[in-house]
Amino acid sequence: MEKPFAIVIHGGAGTILKKDMTDEKEKAYKAKLNEALQAGYAVLESGGSSTDAVIEAIKVMEDSPLFNAGKGSVFTNAATNEMDASIMEGKDLNAGAVCSVTSVKNPITAARLVMEKSPHVMLCGNGADEFARENKLDMESKEYFFNPERYQQLQKIIKSEKIQLDHDHIEDDEGYLIDPEKLKDSKYGTVGAVALDKHGNITAGTSTGGMTNKKYGRVGDSPIIGSGTYANNKTCGISCTGHGEYFIRKVVAYDVAAMMEYQHLTLEEAANLMVKEKLVEFGGSGGLIGLDKDANIVMPFNTKGMYRGYKKSSGETEVKIYND
Repeated sequence: MEKPFAIVIHGGAGTILKKDMTDEKEKAYKAKLNEALQAGYAVLESGGSSTDAVIEAIKVMEDSPLFNAGKGSVFTNAATNEMDASIMEGKDLNAGAVCSVTSVKNPITAARLVMEKSPHVMLCGNGADEFARENKLDMESKEYFFNPERYQQLQKIIKSEKIQLDHDHIEDDEGYLIDPEKLKDSKYGTVGAVALDKHGNITAGTSTGGMTNKKYGRVGDSPIIGSGTYANNKTCGISCTGHGEYFIRKVVAYDVAAMMEYQHLTLEEAANLMVKEKLVEFGGSGGLIGLDKDANIVMPFNTKGMYRGYKKSSGETEVKIYND
């Protein structure tokens, strides 16, 4: 009997309300999520590796301006784009990450490059870009990453000198930005994928453009192994999205796996305990996706919505946006 295989993806979590979404935009998000799922699933179906599946799924989202990763990355305070990504393989705990890259078209491919072609786990800034360039990854100019909508986000928030997380299109009737501090729940833009292949190997990956108006080289949880990304064949693969500072301090991705390994919780029990209780008590908002060796899938979040979806070898598939 063939082993089960599956892929689960996310495109960010936060205040995603149906009343704020046009039918056209909702269709666009769902179409892109389905495209990413299919890209990854096709790899698994043909007997390919979970790592290849994760890369293909994330590249689809990195190439779309809809998500805060790759082409859709938000702007820093200095009006630049600084991107982070990480990937981890559950079979041997091998991992790679890049942070603050500015020229790599698909940061997730740079994370894989670090994992496979260097003795290191994380490379940062100009050095990471240089390493990618030397290894012939696709590079782009700053014009490629320039997104007018993201740039307008930056201009509005610079005026108020507030740090705002991606997807927060908060304007009054006159088109002026409402103070983000008045909001209890913000939206976070990150993309991620976790896959289980026919060989029983789990891989997890995460990619982001970070925070709008971020300063001083700020880096969140996405490129940090154990916080934003984690994979272990014995337990699960996890990719997170949310307020990175909280996910770093709670070591969220690893903690889910640890609860499974040492407390013998199921994936669902561990993930829900983390997202619905531990994070909430700590003041952190966001969500995660995960799957285990039996292709059980979780997509919990404590915000109003999360772009998410999965596809299993059993034929079961789902794409959702709202808290329903």
